[in-house]
Amino acid sequence: MITLRDITLRRGVKVVLDGASATLQPGEKIGLVGRNGAGKSSLFALLTGRLSNDRGDVEVPRHWRRSEVAQNMPETDDGATDFVLQGDLTLVAARVALDEAEKANDGHAMAEAHAALADAGAFDARSRAQALLMGLGFRTEQLDAPVNSFSGGWRMRLQLARALMCPAELMLLDEPTNHLDLDALVWLEAWLQRYDGTLIIISHDREFLDAITKVTLHLDEGKLVRYGGNYTSFESQRAERMVLQQAAFEKQQDRVAHLQKFIDRFKAKASKAKQAQSRVKALERMEKLAPVLASADFNFEFREPLNLPNPMLMFDDLSAGYRTDEGDKIIVRGVDRSVLAGQRIGILGANGQGKSTLVKTIARAQAPMGGTLTEGKGLSIGYFAQQELDVLRLDEGPLAHMVRLARDVGPPGREQELRDFLGQFRFTGDMVGQQVGSLSGGEKARLVLAMLVWQRPNLLLLDEPTNHLDLNTREALSMALNEFEGTVMLVSHDRALLREVCDEFWLVADGVVKPFDGDLDDYQRWLLDQSKEAARAAKKGAAAAPVATPAAAPAPAAVVAPAAPPASREDRKASGQARAKLAELTRPLRKEMETIDKRLHALAEERAEIEAQLAEGAAATAIAEMGRRLKAIADQLEADEMRWLELGEQIEAMSA
Repeated sequence: MITLRDITLRRGVKVVLDGASATLQPGEKIGLVGRNGAGKSSLFALLTGRLSNDRGDVEVPRHWRRSEVAQNMPETDDGATDFVLQGDLTLVAARVALDEAEKANDGHAMAEAHAALADAGAFDARSRAQALLMGLGFRTEQLDAPVNSFSGGWRMRLQLARALMCPAELMLLDEPTNHLDLDALVWLEAWLQRYDGTLIIISHDREFLDAITKVTLHLDEGKLVRYGGNYTSFESQRAERMVLQQAAFEKQQDRVAHLQKFIDRFKAKASKAKQAQSRVKALERMEKLAPVLASADFNFEFREPLNLPNPMLMFDDLSAGYRTDEGDKIIVRGVDRSVLAGQRIGILGANGQGKSTLVKTIARAQAPMGGTLTEGKGLSIGYFAQQELDVLRLDEGPLAHMVRLARDVGPPGREQELRDFLGQFRFTGDMVGQQVGSLSGGEKARLVLAMLVWQRPNLLLLDEPTNHLDLNTREALSMALNEFEGTVMLVSHDRALLREVCDEFWLVADGVVKPFDGDLDDYQRWLLDQSKEAARAAKKGAAAAPVATPAAAPAPAAVVAPAAPPASREDRKASGQARAKLAELTRPLRKEMETIDKRLHALAEERAEIEAQLAEGAAATAIAEMGRRLKAIADQLEADEMRWLELGEQIEAMSA
């Protein structure tokens, strides 16, 4: 059980927690919510011991292992799978213990280390790590690629996989969905629902919180308030609480006014002085209920477009991709569609299928690789790219960005007009000159939204616009998009935003763009069906293999070869002769593989028997010998597996 009792926590001069208390039970899944800057991440740092409280008591069971997503960008040449495996600290410690025991030739310590490795699941750890990577969107060929070869967003996915790999009693996830697309998010949702430890999540994704959490912890004005239920339930309960609090405050104010009126009237009269004095004391003793001063809701609107061409866009056999040193790389091809005025289109598809590539091509950020893209007369595009925050000038303030935008892009505007406009996006006073580099991610995203709105576009291309927005700003964006008179094309993993804004969907898959006949629930079912089909294909392939090889991750989708035309009699005869010759050439190799198979099976049985004896408590004199035998078995298994793989590669090369 986690207990926070009367906690005060300061960060510099700011009081983050002020007499906060909460109790969290083992196994609970908790959503930690609050406005940006309220101190949610500081509370995480307190629970992990990176920060110390100024007052009060924090109690977390000492034996609990804790897991969280590291926020630093990893810089290493280690392969992706090896990097994720390092997140299992129990497994890492057991391997270190085994290395030290082997160096010291300590049989007793070797036996204990092997037992610890078995308890840590060492023999299937690699396959578990690769399953995590595949679930988060990595392809088979990326599983052993160096970490440094991935972009920033993919490295953060590696950090998430590493956190999930750790067998922890307490898991802390701070915005885990920021760098995920919808299919990876659905997978993560299902994984976390199965997690049986205590889970605390900070997220601005309403549907993600609703699907996972059963408790909501609200951090506001330095206090923690616990609500039973998910985020939607919390919203309802808090609204009722605020209504009751407001009613109590108004009732108290009436009582205060009544007492004050009596005091003012009779304090000068000797006959009433004692009663008046008692009422002064009652007024002083009365608990001051704070008025409900809910933070002003943030809202904005897109200005009316100057014109609405119809159609806005026409694609004729369009191909989209990018150029490399090796040549053109086409991601999607044969796009024949139109975009009309007023449409609300959600673009769906797994990671790497080409959603962002298509949007970049429409936004003129990269040229089409083939076909034609025809724009309607007067088309004005407002483009929010995933990397839009990275192109802001960190040494300039919001006002400088707006001045340059009005001068270079338009429409033009005076400085005071630009200041007033920024005020609508909560950039007021000295904040308009504050360097963008010192702003939070949410503030940078609001600045980008302000720059979009100023341009008065009639087509909005939004590629993951909510990554750095809190729930209030997401709600404001949803309302603004629904009131926008132009056309919206939206790529997002925020299902609430997709549901509220889009009335039709395009699916980017297998190199083509086609309409998706269904809603988001249908799409999630489609994703699950695809995953099941891939799992069945992988299982079928594994069953056909002659021996269980070192674990490999399943393929992302089943690949079905096209049917071949019927062969002639001569072709069949030649093919049969070739197969017979190949069988003769490979017979010695296959025979050796069968021998290795039998030896691997026998060694695995012997290892299991020794580990069972150790678990039951073997005699002290036998433990050292068992440790040495386990070491010999491990070495033999490694050598045999390597030889098995070499033989398989030789047979494959001969078959080719």
